[in-house]
Order: sequence, then structure tokens, then C-alpha cells
Amino acid sequence: MRIVHYLNQFFAGVGGEEAAGNPPEVRDGAVGPGRALAAKLGSDYEIVATVFCGDDYAASNPSATEELLALVREASPDLLVAGPAFTSGRYGLACARIAAAAAREGIRAVAAMHPENPGLEEAEPAPVIESGKTAREMRPSIERLARAIETLSGGQELRQQDGRIGRAPRRNRLAEQAAAGRAVELLLARIGGDRERTEVPLPSFGSVTPSAPLADPASARIALLTEGALVPMGNPDRLESARATLWLRYGLDGLDQLEEGAFQSVHGGFSTVAANADPHRLLPLDVARELADEGRIGALHHEYLTTAGNGTQVATARSFGVEWAAELRQAGVQAAILTAT
Repeated sequence: MRIVHYLNQFFAGVGGEEAAGNPPEVRDGAVGPGRALAAKLGSDYEIVATVFCGDDYAASNPSATEELLALVREASPDLLVAGPAFTSGRYGLACARIAAAAAREGIRAVAAMHPENPGLEEAEPAPVIESGKTAREMRPSIERLARAIETLSGGQELRQQDGRIGRAPRRNRLAEQAAAGRAVELLLARIGGDRERTEVPLPSFGSVTPSAPLADPASARIALLTEGALVPMGNPDRLESARATLWLRYGLDGLDQLEEGAFQSVHGGFSTVAANADPHRLLPLDVARELADEGRIGALHHEYLTTAGNGTQVATARSFGVEWAAELRQAGVQAAILTAT
């Protein structure tokens, strides 16, 4: 079986954050974790090429997935393997997107990441195998991934017992035990102290660790962000009022304030009358300009980012957050003010 392996710049040995903006590249054979994967798979499998990309480039560049897929096609693989990405958001999004794109094109693909990775939901229709949380769990993650590859090579579909996570295709099957019997067994297990056993796993929304405070705001570039769906009047790019599937950016150069009638909120979860009368209620451009003029902040980023938080899926919001962070990092932004409704 011919395998192409996708890695980020760190695991490809190119560099750390200083190389996060690097565009896609390809190398012959296995690289980094791919060597361990090749050793586990044995002689019937060959990693013919390793495709890699900087995390920021992959997360913030709309053409990144197609650029990566073009490199994959050149190697004519039987299978694309992406990761393991652990809980790394930018890396996870890249793994999910290239695996999904390959699967939609008819190239078999599998990704590996932790269940809390924001890229998980974007991998469909490609399957995702569970990895550990961090690279400290590389060895068991590679072992689980290798077993999954062997299962795929045998023409079988990956199941939960194989380590598959995320949404899986539904298949009707005859249960060995009636629902009433399974319910009684679950109840007895719960009484016996088993708090984990379930037939319907609940989603885990995770948590976000706050960044450290700015050491010197007077030297920092600050960005303005909002999930209040603030857009130019007329909503030219058609941002959804609920369950957003996209985020947008709009320029602030030459603007010291947001005039009534020039901007509007299309958020569908609250009355937008007050926000439309004074858009600064959602995006405090006027005060931010004053702070920059007074030298209390170093500079204001030349664009603001916006989406609608109303009913947006947690997985989608996570991916937006990763993309925003990559976008702002590349622009040299040190901090952001995010307004919520």
C-alpha cells in the first residue's frame, strides 16, 4: 500500500512558530513520526511521500487545502494519513481538511487527533482515529493509527472499537440483546459505580486557558473582533444571522468612528436597534482610536473580524477561533478585544 503522510512544520522538522507561515512542501519517504508509523506497519506498506505545511498558512490561507491536495495527487497514494495532531487546533484543522478533501475526491484517507481537537468535525467523510492529548503520547497514538490503517487496507470500515471518533456512518445491525436488557445492565453498572459507561456519549465542550496579561499594552498591536455580526450596510457578503458557516474581515483604515447608517448588525439573536443606532456598542473603534492616539496601545489592527455567534455550532466556533488566531498572528497582532452579545 502506497501512503502519503501529512505533517505540520514542527513534526516535519522544519521549525517551530517561526516557520508557521511556510507554504506546502513535499519530501520523499517518511519523515519524523512517519518513520515510527512505517516501522509499525511493516514491509507491505510504504510511505512514499510526506507533505507538510506551516500551521498558520494551513489555517488562514483559503487555497492551502487545494495546494496540499495537489502534492498528494502527484504521489498517487492508495491512502492519505494525516497526523496525529493531538489537541493542536491549527494542525488539526489542516489534517481534517486535507483528509476530507482527499476522501471527497476518491482517495482513501484517515486522520488522527484527540477528541477535543476543533478540527474533528471538519474531517467528514474521512474517518478520524483518536490520538493522545499531546506529543508525549506519540507512541500509543502511532500504534492505534497503524492498527487502523491495517483495518482499512483489509477493506473494513473503522468502528468505535478501532479508535474511531467523531461522526460515523450509521449502519443497521441486529443487536445481540434487546433494549430493555441493555438498559438494565447500564443501570446496574451505574449503581455499581461505573460513571462512564453509556450508549449515547455526551459531547465534551472542553475549556480554554486564558492567555497571560499583556506586559506592555503601549507597544502592542490590538485587533477588534466581534461575534455580533456587524457588517457594512446591506450585508454585501451575506453573513448568516444564525448558525454561521463563515466569518468576514472588513478594513478600518481611514475610519475613526463607525457612522450610523454605514454599518448594521445582522445578528438574529437580539434586538439590533441600539447597535445599529451606534455600531460602537459592538465594535469600540472610537475608543480604540483614542487609546492609540494617547499612546496607551501601540497600534490598532487595520481590519476587524466578525461572525454571528447566534446558534453557531461549537465545532464551527472552535475552527473560527483557530483561524482568527492564525490570521492575527501572521499580522503581528499581540492581543484582541472580542465583543459578545
